[in-house]
Amino acid sequence: MASTAKTREKPDIARQLESRLGRLHARQRLGIEDDHETRIFGQGLNFFHIENWYSLQSAIRITLKLTGLYWRGRRNTARIQVRHNHVHLPALPAEFDGYTILHLSDLHVDMNPGAMHRLIELLHEIEYDLCVLTGDYRGQTFGPIEETLAGMARIRTHLEDPVYAVLGNHDTIRMVPGMEDMGIRMLLNESASICRDNARIRLAGIDDAHYFRVDNMEKAIADAARDEFTILLSHTPEIYRQAAHADFDLLLAGHTHGGQICLPGGIPITLDSVLPRRMGSGAWRYRNMQGYTSTGVGSSVVAVRYNCPPEITLHHLQRKESSA
Repeated sequence: MASTAKTREKPDIARQLESRLGRLHARQRLGIEDDHETRIFGQGLNFFHIENWYSLQSAIRITLKLTGLYWRGRRNTARIQVRHNHVHLPALPAEFDGYTILHLSDLHVDMNPGAMHRLIELLHEIEYDLCVLTGDYRGQTFGPIEETLAGMARIRTHLEDPVYAVLGNHDTIRMVPGMEDMGIRMLLNESASICRDNARIRLAGIDDAHYFRVDNMEKAIADAARDEFTILLSHTPEIYRQAAHADFDLLLAGHTHGGQICLPGGIPITLDSVLPRRMGSGAWRYRNMQGYTSTGVGSSVVAVRYNCPPEITLHHLQRKESSA
């Protein structure tokens, strides 16, 4: 019965996604996701990634408990910091001087209940003009999405409009209709104009470039004017070179968790990303583009954190006047 229902559901969601995203993008993403799940359950190459190797995750959890570190790490996951990033941008329209963007990333809502409860408390203490989400809403990289969508719906009721988002490598494109039904505008190789007074900036978002590799930056920015101020949302910061050479002014990303388990001093053991370590968390610059990599709200693989607190970020855009 369950398999029959799933068979009936697939054409409906496929048609809905094709209408929303275009036939090629929808079919590519759905096909890659199906291949992804086949490799996990078939124990192919992707099976050996730590996110899918549950015996290793269990071993990490047991080891931490034996050393007495586990529960401290669990408590750390709810100690969310509110970070303020003041971004000085010479090309920013004067009307957007002082504009504030709330940036949430890597919520993994279905495996971090304590962190989600604390997040909701913090959302009532801050003010902002726009909210952006940079992916990884689900805990696992495959499987059901109902619990994830329910968790996102609870958080959405505490977010001020407007809210824009991209998908991460943990997320299925099947989540898009549900996310948009709750008032989250998904940007999947798309962009939107953000207007203030008589000025506007362009907010673009790409589909996951880390695992699924269905990002299309050119398509995302196709509607932007040549000299328009542009912000790019990407789950991973690994595309920093492409973004800088595409003349984006600001890149907002997540994915790395800042390492999540770090040595004293916040030194990450691994970032699971191909990029300079200085870009693994916080503010950075590459050529003429500024960037920010969030350490994330939630936790992945094992819900613990050491020397790397979770965060929500308020980006304060400030117009930097020319010295001339």
